Amino acid sequence: MRDDVQDYYGKHLSGSGDLQTNACCDQTPPDYLKPLLARLHDEVISRYYGCGLVAPAALRGARILDLGCGSGRDVYLLSALVGERGSVVGVDMTGEQLEVARRHQDFHRDQFGHGHSNVAFFEGYIEELDRLDLQPGSFDVVVSNCVINLSTDKAKVISDVKHLLKPGGEFYFSDVYADRRVPQSLTQDPVLYGECLSGALYWNDFLTLSKQCGFADPRLVESRRLTIDNPAIEARLGDIRFYSATYRLFNLDGLEPACEDYGQAVIYKGTVEEHPHGFMLDGHHYLPTGKVFPVCGNTWRMLAESRFHSHFDYIGDFSTHYGIFQGCGTSLPFEDTQSSSSGGSCC
Repeated sequence: MRDDVQDYYGKHLSGSGDLQTNACCDQTPPDYLKPLLARLHDEVISRYYGCGLVAPAALRGARILDLGCGSGRDVYLLSALVGERGSVVGVDMTGEQLEVARRHQDFHRDQFGHGHSNVAFFEGYIEELDRLDLQPGSFDVVVSNCVINLSTDKAKVISDVKHLLKPGGEFYFSDVYADRRVPQSLTQDPVLYGECLSGALYWNDFLTLSKQCGFADPRLVESRRLTIDNPAIEARLGDIRFYSATYRLFNLDGLEPACEDYGQAVIYKGTVEEHPHGFMLDGHHYLPTGKVFPVCGNTWRMLAESRFHSHFDYIGDFSTHYGIFQGCGTSLPFEDTQSSSSGGSCC
C-alpha cells in the first residue's frame, strides 16, 4: 500500500484538481496568514493536498518538523512564521513532490527576506524517522497535514514524534478520522486509501494509540464533517462518516488521564503575536486576555511547561485536589456539521 500511495501522489496526481474527493482540501485560513500564503510559489500551492491548517501560535524562533511535507507549502509558510532564528525541516517519501519543493527554495528565501535558507528537505518515510539524520529531542513543534492516515504504521510515527520533540514540545496536526473502524476490504483499495479515507483511524482508536505512545490527554482544536462529494465513492463507503480534525499533543510526562481540579487558574497576557484579545488552546479552552480562567491541572501544565509559558500568569499549585471537572465525556468529539466549530466547555 505504501508503494501505491507513493505512485498516487508522485505520478497519478499532477495537482489538487485531480483529487476525486474533498477529503484532502484545505480550510479557509485566518486573515493574518493570507498575505503569507499569497507569497508562496504557484507550483507549490497547486501540488498541495492538506486537509487542515497546521500553523499554531507562538512559532517565532522555533524548530519545526513537517511530516509528509509534499511540495513544501506548509514548510514555506512556517518558515515565514519562525523567522531567521527558527528552522523548518520537511520529510516526504515522494521524490516528485520534493523536487517541486526544492526547486523553489531560493524563491521563498527571497520572498520572506531571510539572509539564509531556514528550511531543509529529507526524502524518507514518516514510519522511519529514526533512520533520518534527525536529533532526538531537537524539535519544538512537529506538524503534519492529512498524512498520518496514509501511513502503514501509525503507532511508529507517533512514537518517533515523541522521541524527536523537546520536553514541553507539541505535535500539532490535521488529519482524517472515521466514526468507526473502516472494513479491511476498503483499506486495500488504493484509490480510497490515496484519497485519505480508507486509511483513516477510528477516532477512539486514535486517542488510545496516542496515549499508548506517551501523549496523554490529546486536545482537539477543531473539526469538520467531510462531505466526500463523489457519489460513487460515497456508495462504496456506506454509512461511515469522515471528519477532518486538528489535534495537539504535548510532550509532557505525567499528564493525568482526566481533567483534575486543583483550584488553579491562568491569566492570558495578550502577548502572543496576532492573538491580542484571546488565546485558543483547544476547542474547549478559549482564554480571553486579562480574565482569570479556571483550568485543570493538565491545562495548567500545557501552558506553564511549554513555549507558551511567558504569555500567562499562573494562579495556584498542585497541593490540594478538589476532584474532577465535570463534562469530560467519551462520546464522539467532532462537530457533525460541515463548518468548523470550537465546541463547548470542559473545564
